[in-house]
Amino acid sequence: MTDLSSFPITRKWPAQHPERLQLYSLPTPNGVKVSIALEETGLPYEPHLVRFDTNDQLTPEFLSLNPNNKIPAIIDPNGPGGRPLALFESGAILVYLADKTGQLMPADPAARYETLQWLMFQMGGIGPMFGQLGFFHKFAGKDYEDKRPRDRYVAESRRLLAVLDQRLAGRDWIMGSDYTVADIATFPWVNNLVGFYGAGDLVGFADFTQVRRVLAAFMARPAVVRGLGIPQRPAV
Repeated sequence: MTDLSSFPITRKWPAQHPERLQLYSLPTPNGVKVSIALEETGLPYEPHLVRFDTNDQLTPEFLSLNPNNKIPAIIDPNGPGGRPLALFESGAILVYLADKTGQLMPADPAARYETLQWLMFQMGGIGPMFGQLGFFHKFAGKDYEDKRPRDRYVAESRRLLAVLDQRLAGRDWIMGSDYTVADIATFPWVNNLVGFYGAGDLVGFADFTQVRRVLAAFMARPAVVRGLGIPQRPAV
């Protein structure tokens, strides 16, 4: 049997199936990137819920896996060379899963780098900017009388949506006919912007017809439907 006892995180989240990839996450836009990718590839995995309401991400056990105290993180008991591999950062995990399975990433070297380019576009732009907009529109920042911070992120979110809209014109997905990690990284954030954050009207989402089209196709994928709810949140 696979032994993961050398990883302190397993003391707080024991592995019932240590032979499977272990996922430590929460169904947020960054978290579901990995659960969706796992559902798309069919890799066996065991999800563990990291609860922010009880500060699980700040516990010594979680910090032993990700010192940056963010989800998601994984342990693959069957990593390179057959040795366990621990990883954090959703983008790095997506690339790893694509390489491990030979899925969700073009085989052609040039197309691979282009896919990575759009993955970095999400990680450096869409994620941080949409997240800041959510803070100033839905969370504590909404109470600030000065709306200039909010408006800054509204303008930048619109600009990023316009870049994405232009890219998607005449394409099924970001990379054309191929569905890749770039789509899995991007569209949970787009969905969160107009859904959970309720900022669709604020950013004029109706203007971005190509983004709306591809978001609908993304949300209709069975693996996406499943992945959006993994790990399952506790009943309230």
